[in-house]
Amino acid sequence: MVWLSDPAVAAIPVRERGEPLVDLRTVAALRLDSRLADEEGLYAQLRIGVVDRLVTAQTLLPPELKLLIVEGYRPQALQIASFESAVAESRARSPRAGESVLRQMASMRSSPPEVAPHVAGAAVDLSLCTVDEIELDLGTAVNDTTTERSHTGDPTVDATARRHRAVLARALRGAGLVNYPSAWWHWSYGDRYWAYLTGSPQAPYGPILP
Repeated sequence: MVWLSDPAVAAIPVRERGEPLVDLRTVAALRLDSRLADEEGLYAQLRIGVVDRLVTAQTLLPPELKLLIVEGYRPQALQIASFESAVAESRARSPRAGESVLRQMASMRSSPPEVAPHVAGAAVDLSLCTVDEIELDLGTAVNDTTTERSHTGDPTVDATARRHRAVLARALRGAGLVNYPSAWWHWSYGDRYWAYLTGSPQAPYGPILP
């Protein structure tokens, strides 16, 4: 399994496409959750190419289900804080581990900022809901990294949650997105991790910096 901390991911070159971020609050086809809303509305923004694929994925779902978007773009400063916190937690659990091992452990829960798909506006954290916006059970809450049940293929998740994860995955993979295996809710398109998994020689989306 390849994690975001793997040097092979960082080695993927970026040929920036220069696409703008799109505010999902203006996209009627998608449902947007406000649990991680920020004053600037950055959580609701994604590259237009990712938005187009999410709209396509929505058409691949059963008609009674909707994608429920929780978070898109994430500023680099927030990603740095998240990753440093994950490294510190890993160090507390494994005080004798070397820095490269700690970074790998941390990357199961948070991405190294230099390759972070969210910082590129290329990743989305999402779930499923009904047309009445009642969120479905997918085994854990979105962003709950405290348990291995957050791993997409974890066998201990009950049958209902596994079925919902499979429905979500079919739609998103059908639209060209890839999943990060330790987080069932995290999908991306166009970032370095996507390029590595799909065999693309380059990534069209790099970090969006202030």
